[in-house]
Amino acid sequence: MKTVSVGFIGAGFSAHLHVEGLKKVYGVTVRLAGVTATRPERAVAFAKAHGVAETFATWQDLLASPAIDVVCICVPNGLHAEIAIAAALAGKHIICEKPMTGAFGPSNGLTGAARAHDERERALASIDAIRRAVQEAGVLFLYAENWVYAPAMLKTKRLLETAKGAIIDIRAEESHSGSHALRSRRRETAGGGALMMLGSHPIGAALHLKDYEAQIAGVAPIRVTAVTCETRALYDTEAVRRAGHTWIVSDWQDVETWANLIIGFSDGSQAVISASFAMLGGVRNTFEVYTTNAVYRGNMTPNDGLLVYTPDPQSFGNEYLHEKIETRTGWITAAPDEDWVRGYPQEMQDFMEAIASARQPVSGLTLAADVVDVIYAAYQSAEEGRRINL
Repeated sequence: MKTVSVGFIGAGFSAHLHVEGLKKVYGVTVRLAGVTATRPERAVAFAKAHGVAETFATWQDLLASPAIDVVCICVPNGLHAEIAIAAALAGKHIICEKPMTGAFGPSNGLTGAARAHDERERALASIDAIRRAVQEAGVLFLYAENWVYAPAMLKTKRLLETAKGAIIDIRAEESHSGSHALRSRRRETAGGGALMMLGSHPIGAALHLKDYEAQIAGVAPIRVTAVTCETRALYDTEAVRRAGHTWIVSDWQDVETWANLIIGFSDGSQAVISASFAMLGGVRNTFEVYTTNAVYRGNMTPNDGLLVYTPDPQSFGNEYLHEKIETRTGWITAAPDEDWVRGYPQEMQDFMEAIASARQPVSGLTLAADVVDVIYAAYQSAEEGRRINL
């Protein structure tokens, strides 16, 4: 049985999701070989909590280690490209959190449509640099899009293959009340707002479904041909100022907190993607697929497999209930296994099998690149007030 040795670059929220998924992998021996973080004490704590063999002072040191086969890039979005390229040059396979890359750094005085056009060009250049490095090194790029692996999505795909209907309309959404990471407040460090940080999930799912449909139908790849998008900074509105106190995160600086995107595909079908940082009640991860002979509705979160009620916010102590809920009283959807419902263990299973057998993952480089392309075309559409053809 092949052993795959994994190194973690970053020891925050996404790294914990990945390591818990890796612990559930079967059929491939996974060795948790190393971790590094900007704060050394976090790397040490992560290693102790998860049985990671070694801590490294820098990510460069981790990449130089011959003990590492694949790296999990679990750092802020703006660092993905630099680390991914360096990992490829070091001969390491790459597990990269969403989004693959983007446009980061100062806008150099550009605003509006000019800024959006410049950001799109920079994002596309970053995609090309990563793609070139990965292909020249002959390593795998494993795109951590958990929606692709969620049980509801996997079942939908099996039913699509059986039913044979054509997908004509997809509706998908990820929303919640706002990120707590300060870097998410600024376009310079986040690369975008709700569409970038949340919308990448449903966009990836929609693109994946259309690609899968083409495969099972035996037709040419179904590609995105056009995008039309509206974005808003809902925190900067008369409605919010009138309300005063809000439970929704409101200290944003220059990113959108609401987006609606229409995607047109080469076969004439459409997808509508919604993403918002202005929704209370926990994370919403949902999709609907309308075909010529069936309808599929996936509800990953909030999932009502277990409902609990309490008037006392202390009743359940520190027990995890549901991501991003604002209160621990009243009726709550307490997911029995939220990681599994959202596809994290299944994602890592595919990645480890792909590395062990030298095959491409289900969610890989092409999907990662296409998602970023769509997002920045959408930003250009929103600024220019028109449909953008791809």
